[in-house]
Amino acid sequence: MAKEIVLDIVKLEAAASKLRAIAHPMRIAIIDLLNEKKKLSVTEIYESLKIEQAAASHHLNILKSKGVLTSKREGKEIHYSVKSAAITEILQCIERCNN
Repeated sequence: MAKEIVLDIVKLEAAASKLRAIAHPMRIAIIDLLNEKKKLSVTEIYESLKIEQAAASHHLNILKSKGVLTSKREGKEIHYSVKSAAITEILQCIERCNN
């Protein structure tokens, strides 16, 4: 007898939302940078990627609001990091598919 698959629509929507959030070249670059450095400020991110501060903040806010990144205030700076290693694994999987 085949096992019945029960789909949890809420979980599927949350997963799709995260995938949409990371589905942008600059956001992937931010995640890659944070995987390498573990924790960076907005300034460190936009200087490393050679983009405007406003653009970096925009992408960081999207990634944070969708639960991809976490942030922590340290003095006057906010430092960002990847919330879950699973995000890194997803990007590595996509990279393997492109080879």
